[in-house]
Amino acid sequence: MQRLRPSLRRRASLPAAVSIDPVSLVQETLPGLPELSHTRQVFPRSDFEKGDVELQKLLDGLDLPGMGVFPRPHHYPEGWPELETLTPKRGFPVYVMLPLDTVWLADRDGHKVSVVKQEQALQAGLQMLKKAGVEGVMIDVWWGIVEHAGPQQYDFSAYQRLFATAAKAGLKIQAVMSFHAAGGNVGDTCKISLPSWISDIGDSNPDIYYTDKQGYRNRECLSLGCDTEPLFRGRTPVDMYRDFISAFADTFDDLAGSKLVEVTVGLGPAGELRYPAYPEGDGRWRFPGVGEFQCYDKYMMQSLKQAADAIGKPEWGIEGPHDCGDYNSPAWETAFFVSSGGSWNTEYGHFFLSWYSGLLLQHADRILAAASEALSRPGRARRATKALQGKNGEVTYVFEPACQLGAKLAGVHWWFKSRAHAAELTAGYYNTRERNGYSPLMDVLKKYHTHLSFTCVEMRDCEHPPEGRCSPQGLLEQVITASTAAGIPLSGENALQRYDQQAFDRIAESAVGQSARQGRLQQLTFLRMGDLMFDNWGAFTQLLQRLQCVPQCSPQIFNA
Repeated sequence: MQRLRPSLRRRASLPAAVSIDPVSLVQETLPGLPELSHTRQVFPRSDFEKGDVELQKLLDGLDLPGMGVFPRPHHYPEGWPELETLTPKRGFPVYVMLPLDTVWLADRDGHKVSVVKQEQALQAGLQMLKKAGVEGVMIDVWWGIVEHAGPQQYDFSAYQRLFATAAKAGLKIQAVMSFHAAGGNVGDTCKISLPSWISDIGDSNPDIYYTDKQGYRNRECLSLGCDTEPLFRGRTPVDMYRDFISAFADTFDDLAGSKLVEVTVGLGPAGELRYPAYPEGDGRWRFPGVGEFQCYDKYMMQSLKQAADAIGKPEWGIEGPHDCGDYNSPAWETAFFVSSGGSWNTEYGHFFLSWYSGLLLQHADRILAAASEALSRPGRARRATKALQGKNGEVTYVFEPACQLGAKLAGVHWWFKSRAHAAELTAGYYNTRERNGYSPLMDVLKKYHTHLSFTCVEMRDCEHPPEGRCSPQGLLEQVITASTAAGIPLSGENALQRYDQQAFDRIAESAVGQSARQGRLQQLTFLRMGDLMFDNWGAFTQLLQRLQCVPQCSPQIFNA
């Protein structure tokens, strides 16, 4: 049986650049947006290179009876918004991630301008998705593209074009606020940096980045250690994220709730709530190494010292664990992570791991609070989510922001079958055989009514080498249990782009399987639209048809 990589994106090379004329790609200009001037542009090669003629032929030949749009009845008083949670639904919703580089910065007359790549081909691809029964698309909104010109100089023009194109195709949109850089994770087929003015600050103060014990600075995202430090021209990272999300919400308020249904907030590397403990993209880490703690920037070290002093153990605040091996160590070769007698299970281990994972929880709380504030400001679109029926028959409607808040957790499944769960610990999840580390995370998500997205839904334990003690199935079960207990809606993502029957069987089992946990996922987000998907279009549409076979539910009225 083929051995699969961990829950990381599919590896892809970065071939030579190809020349693309953006004017030939943009035949129809959307109202209110600027025309593209006639200039020839060079873009790096992408994982979406198919031409519009080829995709149009596929679209014209597409015949999927019964896979169309399912209309929703409207039984609400005149003037009331549609109550989506009370509407009968059919099928299991599937979203598809768009290519990372769908929006790109192009050089024009010595200036950087954001553009939509492959626009005609993209339109045909989106129409194919809709005709096949896809509910919507997930789109990365890159910090390094939108705010590239300078602090609070936001350029959403290309995203306005892109969102309008998706909406015109009848697709819903999940927007990911990507406050990280692309290019350092496996499967990243493009390089998108943080805004250059952020990098300039990092050049003079590298402690704004996560740092390992060798002193290596990970420039993919900002360290949570500086969350509340006004280092960025008077603003803190929390301020910057709040301002960005607020500007985004202002720009797309007309789509909120109707087409723009979720704003997923990037909380770390790859947009996930974790530390960059396993950086395979730059070669420092190889599966199934335990990874390394990322706590050596000066702001996190100051926090560690304060925590140690507070309990009268100043010696514990000098540095992180000294016996935890390196990135590629197996757990049993380290004194810290070994199952029997390991330092993780000592008083010191409990102190350090509680502090390390606690900072991650505080980070999530701060950023989600800022995002929730930005999306809930007066004048924002809102939607009714519940109808509460009182004792005398009166009905009270409960309103929330029209756009649902979302977050991502990583599927760190290697070493899950060991006592210490080493890889989860270095990633910031204090989850061991004796301790449930996901329940505290769910408490933070529930506080802000946040939907959760989780990876590795296509993986089975038997597909991984035994020495890695992997259990993607066991990990998914634990996360499902924790999210269900907290009442957190859970969506699944495939970590690898696979089109084999074994992966599809596992996805269907996770989503709508005939078991005690039938229908345990709210939706699937499939990675990702591109040439590989269209080359396997038949297999993908078979999965979609399989997920459409879900009994229709009934409307509910919740008693007060």
